[in-house]
Amino acid sequence: MIGYIENSESQNRQYIDAETVFHERRRVMQAADQFRGGMIWREVSGSRYLIRTSSRSAQTSLGPESEKTTAIYRSFMARKAEIAERLATIETVFDEQRRLNRALRVGRVPKIVVDVLNVLEKAGVQENFTVVGTHALYAYESACGVRFVPQAMATRDIDLLFDTRKHLAFFSRMKESEASFIGLLQKVDKSFVRLEDQKETARNAQGFEVDVIRRMAKDGDPHPLRMSDDEEDIWAVQASTGNRILGSPRFEQMVVATNGEMASMVTMHPMDFVSVKRTLATYANRDPLKRSKDVLQADLVEELVRERMPQHST
Repeated sequence: MIGYIENSESQNRQYIDAETVFHERRRVMQAADQFRGGMIWREVSGSRYLIRTSSRSAQTSLGPESEKTTAIYRSFMARKAEIAERLATIETVFDEQRRLNRALRVGRVPKIVVDVLNVLEKAGVQENFTVVGTHALYAYESACGVRFVPQAMATRDIDLLFDTRKHLAFFSRMKESEASFIGLLQKVDKSFVRLEDQKETARNAQGFEVDVIRRMAKDGDPHPLRMSDDEEDIWAVQASTGNRILGSPRFEQMVVATNGEMASMVTMHPMDFVSVKRTLATYANRDPLKRSKDVLQADLVEELVRERMPQHST
């Protein structure tokens, strides 16, 4: 059974070029984050002090003017200017790669999926989530320069597994940013709302859903778990396969949307995906249509690993 088709050589070349630029842009952006805010000199009681300012207006004194603080100031300003220039350059190249992705039809991930991944990364919380379910297939096929057959890909929702082991850092970040999970989704599409009869689900006006799941509560996990202090926010629902997924090695891959936009997708090891899908297919209460799709996806990913990713066969 061949459940995928090859991308063209031009598409694969473009993907490789875009991926290189994507990772360089991420690296430069991370470096730029270290230089957010600035440094100023301030007169205090007749003496000058070097003050480090943050992007949130916090201020920290680095000491009175001296050879040491002057050197710190000059080094900081020079490095900040250097990174700003490099970032401007890579942004221009990144825009060109997006246009080429679209022109050569490199991507086929739904735009909204890439937008959700990017808004989580921008908020600094992407590390807390693992993409599970059908959309993980986009990461596997992108790594191999192929496309799975359409019947394996059709879905109107994305499942995100929240890592409750890191909940303290996550909630601290959300509180510091005065953010909510539903608020982040509404930056992507303002029509996202939580479903009152399925509080783990947000749905937009086009019917696309984002579901948040978690492992079965253990080891002091908060339970029940709302994704922020916002009373209108999503509640993560327990999933029997959650702990198994969290124990899987990470599989991270750049994916490309139909409009050329790019994002990093973190999902589970492909053979763990196969195992989880086969387990779900045995559940007596599993929807028959989902059960047949589980089996198909498991077979396709196993075939892809055998033919294209033998390094992930164990």
